[in-house]
Amino acid sequence: MKNLTPDCLNVKVLTLLLPILLCCSSSILAQYEQGKDYYAPSKVPDRIVLTLTETPSTTQAVTWRTSTEVAVGKGQLMIADPSPDIVGGLQEVEAKTTVLESDKSTAHYHSLTFTELQPNTQYAYRVGGDELWSEWFHFTTAGKGNAAYSFLYFGDAQNDLKSRWSRTIRGAYSKMPDADFLLHAGDLVNRANSDHEWGEWFYAGGWIYGMMPSIATPGNHEYARDPNQGRVLSNHWKPTFTLPANGPVDFKETVYFFDYHNTRFISLDSQKFLSSESGRAAQIEWLKEVLASSKMKWTILTMHHPVYSSAAGRDNEEMKELLAPLFEEYQVDLVLQGHDHAYGRGGNLPIGKKKIVMEGPVYVVSVSGPKMYVNAMEDWMQRAAANTQLYQLIRVDGNRLRYEAYMVTGELYDAFELMKKPSGKTIFKEKAPINVPERLDIPPRYKKQATEEQMKEFNKRFQQYKAKRGEDR
Repeated sequence: MKNLTPDCLNVKVLTLLLPILLCCSSSILAQYEQGKDYYAPSKVPDRIVLTLTETPSTTQAVTWRTSTEVAVGKGQLMIADPSPDIVGGLQEVEAKTTVLESDKSTAHYHSLTFTELQPNTQYAYRVGGDELWSEWFHFTTAGKGNAAYSFLYFGDAQNDLKSRWSRTIRGAYSKMPDADFLLHAGDLVNRANSDHEWGEWFYAGGWIYGMMPSIATPGNHEYARDPNQGRVLSNHWKPTFTLPANGPVDFKETVYFFDYHNTRFISLDSQKFLSSESGRAAQIEWLKEVLASSKMKWTILTMHHPVYSSAAGRDNEEMKELLAPLFEEYQVDLVLQGHDHAYGRGGNLPIGKKKIVMEGPVYVVSVSGPKMYVNAMEDWMQRAAANTQLYQLIRVDGNRLRYEAYMVTGELYDAFELMKKPSGKTIFKEKAPINVPERLDIPPRYKKQATEEQMKEFNKRFQQYKAKRGEDR
């Protein structure tokens, strides 16, 4: 990618922004009562979540939790009908059951995949067993080809999941209840193995997860420290989600791909990419093959750590060096990321241009939870935000992709369109609302710590960013 190397930040600005590198504050940790289990398992199925498979038009995976008193889990399925009568012909599938010993309890997690389904068909299902069943849920299988579809994308949820992230996912569902699936770009929770936090994540989304399938890529907070200070994937990840297992050998259900209508979706494990040379090599080799073999019109990739950072003082040189050229070579269209807790959207585009032929993907970094960082206001950004909870709706209809970012209060904050031409070129059109100013102020907790000199440095950076945008417009 050309012309995207960020300017070096002033040392004084870095001094102001170093606190953003802290994973969490003591006040955040203090909210959890150590002894009581507020989300204890029981015989009644809970934490029900649909996940997309490698073949989403003909199969559907579902996972749920019970107490260990339930030894065998089952799922029942039928084509949805307006009648309340449950007639014959139910497909019944026995689940694979896994024992998870968490920091709060021991539970059974049950997972199964309904197979031999019809494309673009609404089904009713329930999960449970001979004694207790869940309610009946509906889901709709994927269609094929260029048929239109849509999905909701969330950056980091991570903190205060019940109290302050819940409004994000519920607002997103209210805005687009007919979206086909949810995409979570990592850091779903703050502490990888905290059953309480996973309980809050499920509380926030509730029955939405049982109606609208999810896909998720792991963030650094889905990795816990082992006794040797290495990183280990959360013991909740694989019991909780049933994701495609078509990634490299050591990355099952964290690195994967699936084709949905006319789009290839790819998940990379950015934590392993950044933390080990072998993790980088295995994913790059696999990624090249997956990109080269795709016959899909669109390519959308998700990972947690961003190629181009939106938070001041952060950078991921390995990703810029090793991944950005691949994304350009294989014409990746959209890269959806998290981690930096500040919104940024841009790419290889001159700031302020409304219509241009793309030479690389559009990169997005977003945050859906309440934890906020200071925005970097770098040159790569077309649109930025700080201290703002957002969710994103992406619609794909044949040759057109439309992206919209909404604030949790429901107002449109950012938008653009991509159009595929018969020549193979991708045309970018700027659609951000001109009557909504960029929200770039320093989050309050950083402003409290800032000295007068540090505020001057921030304001200087702010004015430079605004001046560049004004010149190009």
